[in-house]
Amino acid sequence: MKNDKPTNAVYLQGKIGAEPEYSHDMYGERFYEFKLNVPRLSEHLDVIPITASEELISELHADEPIAVSGQFRSFNRPEGDRSRLILSVYAREITTPSPDANPNTAELVGYICKPPIYRTTPFNREICDVLLAVNRAYSKSDYIPCIAWGKNARLLKNAPVGQKLDVCGRIQSRQYTKRLDDENTEVRTAYEFSIGSVEFLQKESEVASTSDE
Repeated sequence: MKNDKPTNAVYLQGKIGAEPEYSHDMYGERFYEFKLNVPRLSEHLDVIPITASEELISELHADEPIAVSGQFRSFNRPEGDRSRLILSVYAREITTPSPDANPNTAELVGYICKPPIYRTTPFNREICDVLLAVNRAYSKSDYIPCIAWGKNARLLKNAPVGQKLDVCGRIQSRQYTKRLDDENTEVRTAYEFSIGSVEFLQKESEVASTSDE
């Protein structure tokens, strides 16, 4: 990756799931949230949260097809005596979809901030979870959970905290069941960056690249 490339870039195409709802004000500007239904190659959809300014969404409605360019961002939301990591795509531009474009592409440059977690599925598929800290303006960082498969998982499982990575892939959603106590559970949706390719950037003389199986 060249130095002039952004460290956090997302492009999505899909249909708006429901009317945008007011979220918050920042510096005198109103922001709204909505879910974007992004098609996969299979029949499934990734349902991705979008945050956009009032100016960008002023004429948007449910079921409308759009393209969103922006950044994958995070913030912590307090929940009792703990906090929960909230992820959303911050829209910088909303345009008309292109029939020739990949509907879900993203690239991040960041640093591993926790030891990677490597495991295998019951079908012996290799998986590695990586939490990436991606710097942005005003000394802020976004903490993005990433998942790697196959040889990318093997490549990342022993990567040290502080390792700088350039990863390309897509944003995906998945549902899981959260146990609240001994009697109650809650179905939640998790969002993560699915790694298709990874490049090590820490040492210029030892750059390694790979593509997912």
